Amino acid sequence: MRIEEMKIEDAIQQKKPFGTAKQKAIVNLIYTHNWVTDQIRQYLKPYGVTMKQYNVLRILQGAGEPITTSTIRERLLDKMSDASRMVERMHQKGLVIRSTCPNDKRLVDVVLSQEGIQLMDRLAHFSSATEKIAEELTEAEAEQLSTLLDKLRK
Repeated sequence: MRIEEMKIEDAIQQKKPFGTAKQKAIVNLIYTHNWVTDQIRQYLKPYGVTMKQYNVLRILQGAGEPITTSTIRERLLDKMSDASRMVERMHQKGLVIRSTCPNDKRLVDVVLSQEGIQLMDRLAHFSSATEKIAEELTEAEAEQLSTLLDKLRK
C-alpha cells in the first residue's frame, strides 16, 4: 500500500482513535499539506527554485507589468515569507529585475527578467504535474474539497 493510499491513522501509526472527527481532519490536513509540499518541492528542485520563489514567479507572470514587493507580499500564498529578501535572492539568480518605482522612490518595482520568463516557459507544464498529485480525485471531489477548505478558513 502506497503511503498516499493509507488512512491517516496508518500513515502516522496512530494506535488510539482520534478524539473527534474534527481532530482527525486537522491532523489529516497537516499531514496531507506536508505530503503535497514535498511532492512539489521534488518537482521544482531540478529547476533550482523553491516553492516560495515559484509563487513569486507566478505572481510576476500574472501581473504582466512591474509590481512592488509590497504587492507581491499581499499576493503570496505564504504570508510569513519575507518578500524583499526573496526578491533579492531571485535578483541574484537573474530571475527578476528590480528598479526604483517611478511614482514612489521608496518602493522597488519587480518584473521577470528574460531568464525568469524562460524558466516559466520551462515550467509551463507544472500545473499538469501538480494535477497528478490529485489524480485520484474526480472534478466534483476536487471542487468539494476546495469548498470545504474555504469553509474551514471562515
